Amino acid sequence: MITIFNRKELCITFDMKEQSRVRDILAANKIDYTIKTINRMSPSPMAAGSRARTGTFGQDTSTMYEYKIYVHKNDYEEAVHLIRK
Repeated sequence: MITIFNRKELCITFDMKEQSRVRDILAANKIDYTIKTINRMSPSPMAAGSRARTGTFGQDTSTMYEYKIYVHKNDYEEAVHLIRK
């Protein structure tokens, strides 16, 4: 089981195909993982100049979602080796 206390960040990507490739490799090698998906275009209640007021016109939509992939810290070295092949 992966928790916030025993996980290690494997990679960060904005590319959906890349996160899918990494997930497929980890699953094929039976390495547990979790993904945190962040919508970078969503309005933030903490920001004064929130995107809710300014909109997203002219912004690069290829960076709309950020994917952070975590693995158990004991599996980190193997996971790094597998995804860099």
